[in-house]
Amino acid sequence: MAFHPIDLDTWPRREYYLHYMEAVPCTYSLTVELDITRLRTAPIKLYPAMLHAITTCVNRHPEFRTALGSDGLPGVFDQMLPCYTVFHPDTETFSNLWTVYDPDISVFLANYQQDLALYGQAEGFDGKPDVPGNTFPVSMLPWVSFQSFQLHLPLGHRHLLPIFTMGRFFHREDACLLPLSVQVHHAVCDGFHVSRFLSDLQEILRQMPLPGSNN
Repeated sequence: MAFHPIDLDTWPRREYYLHYMEAVPCTYSLTVELDITRLRTAPIKLYPAMLHAITTCVNRHPEFRTALGSDGLPGVFDQMLPCYTVFHPDTETFSNLWTVYDPDISVFLANYQQDLALYGQAEGFDGKPDVPGNTFPVSMLPWVSFQSFQLHLPLGHRHLLPIFTMGRFFHREDACLLPLSVQVHHAVCDGFHVSRFLSDLQEILRQMPLPGSNN
């Protein structure tokens, strides 16, 4: 894991960063419906497939890998890993797991299955210990679809990394759609960047190789 500090003196975004970090601290969220028809017709589990697609897209865009360093100044991780939730029906609680990312979806799915086997039943907030700093949070509400999802973060002005929340998929005509909410910090991510990210993510879902599928 490498973290590259940003030189504020030469950063084209300096003025916007300072405005949305200090003058008007601002986070915002956007919810869209992703077409996952192709994933639902393949012999692959939806949750880890989406984790891989989202992480692949995050690693393509530096504004989604920007965080505060130990000195409180911004920098960019060279690679991000997903930190995701698993639900415990007996206690109605969840735990966070994280999985090492690999561009090869087959390798990532194997890593995911290994983590699930080792830590999936572990109780407590952090099911898999030693969470690295280069993780971003992803969760899923498989029980309900939604058109909007917002997190209210009283101290969110210090959290620059994106937060993703998926809902229950549903069908509209011949398409299978998945609600996805992405929460970002305006200091590092404008509407343009979110729009570009979501467009790129949809394209990844259209083209990603699916193990066990001929498509």
